[in-house]
This record gives sequence, structure tokens and C-alpha cells, in this order.
Amino acid sequence: MAIEPRKPPSQLLPRLQRALGGRAGWSGFVLQLLFVAALAWISYEIVANARANLQAQRITAGFGFLANNAGFDVSQSLIPYSGSDPYTRVFVVGLLNTLLVSVIGIFFATLIGFLVALGRLSPNWLLARISGGYVELIRNLPLLFQILFWYLAVLAALPNPRQSISVFDSFFLSNRGLVIPKPIGEAGFEPFVVALLVAIVAAIMLWRYARRQLFQSGKVIKVWPYALGMVVGLPLLSVLIFGAPVTFEVPVLRGFNFAGGSRLIPEFVALTLALSTYTAAFIAEIVRAGILSVHKGQMEAGSSLGLQRGSVLRLIVIPQAMRVILPPLTNQYLNLTKNSSLAVAIGYPDLVSVFAGTTLSQTGQAIEIIGITMGVYLLISLVTSAIMSFYGWRISRSMGG
Repeated sequence: MAIEPRKPPSQLLPRLQRALGGRAGWSGFVLQLLFVAALAWISYEIVANARANLQAQRITAGFGFLANNAGFDVSQSLIPYSGSDPYTRVFVVGLLNTLLVSVIGIFFATLIGFLVALGRLSPNWLLARISGGYVELIRNLPLLFQILFWYLAVLAALPNPRQSISVFDSFFLSNRGLVIPKPIGEAGFEPFVVALLVAIVAAIMLWRYARRQLFQSGKVIKVWPYALGMVVGLPLLSVLIFGAPVTFEVPVLRGFNFAGGSRLIPEFVALTLALSTYTAAFIAEIVRAGILSVHKGQMEAGSSLGLQRGSVLRLIVIPQAMRVILPPLTNQYLNLTKNSSLAVAIGYPDLVSVFAGTTLSQTGQAIEIIGITMGVYLLISLVTSAIMSFYGWRISRSMGG
């Protein structure tokens, strides 16, 4: 009689138990079910309690309040806005103000951070000590304190508009902010922008070609005179053909304030300065650590080829260090964006101040407003992380990683 081969025991049930219970056996599965049941009960209690509180306060849940008139003004708006606009407009105004201060802060923080990091690594003893002192001082002071310092101790101490600091009778700095000439587009604006974009793209392509030639054949091509000529020449040619792209409305002092021009409010200036300088101290240490992670033999090899120190850093060391720099640098960008919510301390009209602050106090729609605000910051963080991840992937691909 033939004996049938023994079938191996099925692995489906143990795998299912490990997936659901975290370990093999029914005890883990039961514990997981109990945890899910407890979580569902806590969620139900939270929702029921919130619904009861809303009914007691006669507040209707939902997002219909976004269509109601706001009834308050905002000190800075990148889009047209008045107090008769709905809360939806307030949300957009606050979001744009948050993105504005975040983008500008990220730009200057990165620039200052890289310069301070290079200063700390400089063979110049004085420059290295000054850069190190900056990092140790700024990094160990609370950010809120630095925001208040720039706003109360620096900008508030400036003279009033009548005694404002004037530059060429066109730029005026006072305790009410910085007033600058306002550009007004003319007929030649669009051709000027097109010419400038074409020049920038051509300059980038020329720079990439020179860089490729350097790495492939070691041939150094000086492209900056041609790039500068295109960036300056093409827009200038469009001005000669189509006329001036913009005219400027110069601010004029009338009474106790300025009329005309564009004004950067003190709250924006203080917040941008504080966020930039504070985050730059952390970025400087990140960049310094990334540069030190590259073996010193790379620096010596570049020097043996006759390259200057700056060229070795730019072409050899920093591209390799970016793999180490990018992950913590992304975290600093996210921190800067989230730290911009401290603007409420000085009255800058960001998303938290005008939407999660004033709008919430007027409407009482706490759950909806907090939920929207949380979703916006989450989306900004995810988009920032995706951009930095894509940039890191490009770097790894270009270096054969």
C-alpha cells in the first residue's frame, strides 16, 4: 500500500496571529482585540462629549461658518482683503502669510547656516571663534525670547516715521516698519520676465555643460562672463525694445505716516529675523558635521589638483556631504515652519493668529478650526519632506549611489 507524503503544516494561522497579536498564539490576538475595543470606546466617548458640549453651547457643528463675514481687518495681506470678506478669505490670508515667512526664513537660514559652518571650519582663528560664539549663543536662547528681542528691543526702539532712517529718500525705516518703493507693472513687464527666464535657463545649461566637462575631461571652462552677459544683456535688450517693465511708486511722508509704496510691518521683519538666525545656528552645526564626515583625503586630493579651497568645497566635499546633511536639514526646515506659529506672540497675522486665534474666538468652531489648522501644517510638512527626499534622490543618483 502506497503511503501518502505528509503535508507540511499550514503557516497561515501563525502568520495571521503574529500580524494581529504581535506574537504567535491566541493570547496575543485577544489582547489586540481588547486594545482595539478600548480605543473605539475612548473615541466614542470623546465624540459624544464634544457633541454634548456643542449642544449645550448652542454651536452648530460643520464648516458652514466659513461663508460668514469675518468682520475684522488684517495688518498684512498678500491678496486683496477687507473685513467684509468671509472666513475662507481669512484662512487663505493667514496661510499665505505663514508660507511667506516660512519660505523667506528657510532661504536666509540656509544661507546664514552654510556661511557660519564654513566660518567655523575656516583656518582663520578669529572667524572660527566668532562663528562658534554665534552658534553657542543663538542656539541656547529660547526662540520666543529672540522674537521678542527683535520686536521690542530692536524694531520698537527705532524712531517714529517723522524721524525715520532714510536711504536715498526712497527707503524709510521706522518703528512702523520698512517702507520701500512699490513696483507697478508696465507694458514691457511680460517681455522682460520672458527674457530674464530665458537668460537664467541658458545660464544654468551653460553651467551644467561646464561642470560636466570638468568631471569628464578635467577641462575647466570659465562660463560666468557669458552667463552674466546673458542675464544682464537679454533683459536689457527687452527694455530697449519694449520699454521699462515697471515704474516705482515712491513713498511720501504725509502727516504721521507714509503714503504710497509698500510697507513691511515690524512683526514680519522681527519674526523673519528671529526664525532665520535661530534656525541657522542649528543648520550650521548640521553642515559642519556633514563636511567633517567627508574624509580629509578628498580635500587633499582636490588641493593636489591645483584647485582652490573654495572650489574643492563646492565641487568635491559639499556634494558628498549632502547625503549626511539632507535628513537633519529637512527636520530644521519643518521646525522653522512650525515655529512660525509663535508669531501670535507679536501679532503677526499668520494662520494660527488670524484663523486658529481670532476666527476661533469669534465663531467658537474649535473642533473644525483646529482640525483644519492641523491638516494644513501636516500637509506643509509632507510636501516639504517630499521635495527634500526628491532632492536627496537626485543627489544619490548623480553620484551613483
